[in-house]
Amino acid sequence: MENPRRQINITKDLPVQNAYTLALNGEYSHVAFDEVRAPLNKGKWRSDIFKATSEMPMDLEVGTGAGHHFAHYAAKHPERLLVGLELKYKPLVQSIRRAVVAGCKNAVINRFHAFNIDELFEDGEINDVFIHFPDPWTSPKKPKNRFVCKQNLDLLFRLQRPGAKIEFKTDSLVYFLWAMEEIRQSKYEIVFETQDLHNSEIKSENFETGFEKIFLRQGIKINFVRLLKKN
Repeated sequence: MENPRRQINITKDLPVQNAYTLALNGEYSHVAFDEVRAPLNKGKWRSDIFKATSEMPMDLEVGTGAGHHFAHYAAKHPERLLVGLELKYKPLVQSIRRAVVAGCKNAVINRFHAFNIDELFEDGEINDVFIHFPDPWTSPKKPKNRFVCKQNLDLLFRLQRPGAKIEFKTDSLVYFLWAMEEIRQSKYEIVFETQDLHNSEIKSENFETGFEKIFLRQGIKINFVRLLKKN
């Protein structure tokens, strides 16, 4: 049985606006889209928003947080486009602000629930997907709220182009082991998997997010998996 559509507040209907809600639909409205405007770009991100060709790679970051990886990735890869998803207003604005300050012309962000991602993209519209430190929903245990699950993986598989990858990082071993069971039931090929990213052979290519630095200082190991959509 499919999960029902996830509902979130409508920004423009909030009785009290703050600096971040105003920035979303004001200063950054050309590169930041609220839950009403974002779906209008479905199938038109490259052509209408980025003014790019249909062949240009367009990646997705689910849950940008404060945007350290978001801005870093956009700046490092000007040959690729980047779309971010974030629900909370402050980190959403922080994310797109970092990218804009860095001079990135290839990044936009949306306030949107990731479980409803098929309302934002057509099949085959996106390339690589980054999922870094999502809420593990371990206390209380609510696996139905975990984004990395077979239902969402099936959805992402449809939305991604052949050869695209998914990268998933989490400090929660409970979530990681649970997610790996879901992943093994999906259509993705597991390219690389580790329960200790910072003592693995790909450590040098890893970008440390803000959350990641905190976890490392606490001696918490980082779990990581890279998936591939072959066809």
